[in-house]
Amino acid sequence: MLRMQNLSKVYRTHMIETHALRGFEIHVKQGEFVTVTGPSGSGKTSFLNIAGLLEEFTAGEYILDGVNVRGMDDNARSRLRNEKLGFIFQGFNLIPDLSLFDNVDVPLRYRGFNAAERRERIEDALAKVGLASRMKHYPAELSGGQQQRVAIARALAGTPKLLLADEPTGNLDTQMARGVMELLEEINAQGTTILMVTHDPELATRSQRNVHIIDGQVSDLVRKSPTLAA
Repeated sequence: MLRMQNLSKVYRTHMIETHALRGFEIHVKQGEFVTVTGPSGSGKTSFLNIAGLLEEFTAGEYILDGVNVRGMDDNARSRLRNEKLGFIFQGFNLIPDLSLFDNVDVPLRYRGFNAAERRERIEDALAKVGLASRMKHYPAELSGGQQQRVAIARALAGTPKLLLADEPTGNLDTQMARGVMELLEEINAQGTTILMVTHDPELATRSQRNVHIIDGQVSDLVRKSPTLAA
């Protein structure tokens, strides 16, 4: 599903050169649930941005679902991102003036789906996260955990091959975080590949594999037992 080989990312200014990733190697297989951990400044954000086709890399190779990303222009990267990837962010990124239905609808409109298909996708995605009865509600009427479920539904509505989650439980209390993690495990059990960045060691141990990044390199690959949902 995702393979990076000898990948590097260098940020340059006229005064300094910063190596965010160097000799970076990772292979995520279809259907895996992989967590990514590491200290602040280790390169996790750069890795996730490159994996999400939001940043270009300096050297090396990146294959996403059989497609070589290197050398793609912005339009091609955008098309591939919309087709293959779904994103979940720590801050939910919901639009407060839109209902849950319309929040999930926004990225589908950009992809050009007709109204009937959009409605079917939205209703199915909100049902999967347990919010089918609240699709006319607004974000402010929901708890933090419920808002994150809407964000997950928004990502699922596009039927992504790979779900990228950046600290999806970072703004939630322990109970809500566990609920979101259980939902992600269920989604993974249904076949969606998930790559999740987290600082929470408890959540990291629940994934099938934990990748640890330090100083821009993968320093440890720890295989876990399959999750209960898997």
